[in-house]
Amino acid sequence: MAQESLYTPAICVVGSLNMDLVAYAPHLPTAGETVLGGPFATYPGGKGANQAVAAARLGATVAMIGRVGDDGFGRELYANLIREGVASQHIIALSEVATGVALITVDAEGQNTIVVAPGANALLTVEDINAAAAAITSAQTLLLQLETPLDVVRHAAALAHDAGVTVILNPAPAQPLPVDILNLIDCIIPNEHEAAILLDQPDAADAKNLADMVRAHTGIATVVVTLGARGAALATTALSTMLPAHPVHAIDATAAGDAFVAAFAVALANGHSTEQAVRWGNAAGALATTKTGAQPSLPKHSELAAFLHD
Repeated sequence: MAQESLYTPAICVVGSLNMDLVAYAPHLPTAGETVLGGPFATYPGGKGANQAVAAARLGATVAMIGRVGDDGFGRELYANLIREGVASQHIIALSEVATGVALITVDAEGQNTIVVAPGANALLTVEDINAAAAAITSAQTLLLQLETPLDVVRHAAALAHDAGVTVILNPAPAQPLPVDILNLIDCIIPNEHEAAILLDQPDAADAKNLADMVRAHTGIATVVVTLGARGAALATTALSTMLPAHPVHAIDATAAGDAFVAAFAVALANGHSTEQAVRWGNAAGALATTKTGAQPSLPKHSELAAFLHD
């Protein structure tokens, strides 16, 4: 797939593109339970694509590297990135595999469960990263997640690190990470569950100290642990603090974490402090919960600015 106009990105995203298949239900089912739900919808998603679109809506120049299937979902996801202004010349379509999908259930409180079938995302390769190296090394910031193969994440992070590009990792879905990857990361943004997995402490419940614990365990300079309605915990070489969430009426938490990560990255790229970047993240995440769907819920810069001003 080719993009007509090429440009140097301020933010590069290496990650997943999924079509989200979303069912709304009064509550999330337990094992063996069938729940009679409500509306069903499909939305463009995937953590990588969500973060790319969110950053573009907040005013960043964005390029994305990833894979889709050569099918209806893949063509729709690609077209959506183009509409959102994301440079997409490094999105590769594969004829032999389906586009990734996410099966999402959302309850009456806006909480969700997600099962991802990665499809083409699982076939992103180191060679793909090498072919798109200029998009990474010319960026200010590289955004990474864990919905693509770990060797690809490692290679992209190494290219960025060697070029002096800020590397931000959103370690989702949660998994333990090797030291050689952690050493390449400038900032890591897990949620509470993901932080516990990084610490190998499934019962870690001290939210206030989670960011400090992750920082001490990983050696990463900047750690932000997102805590949903409780805000976020920030730990750096200079400070350790909690920043409160913005109270909103949440109806769907899908992509709220991606909105946070993108807003944080854009704020840092604009020269804001880490504390202000977390405030941007908290605001963007809150706004994303007030609308249904992944990418349809991601706020624009004007919405974020008005929300922060209020």
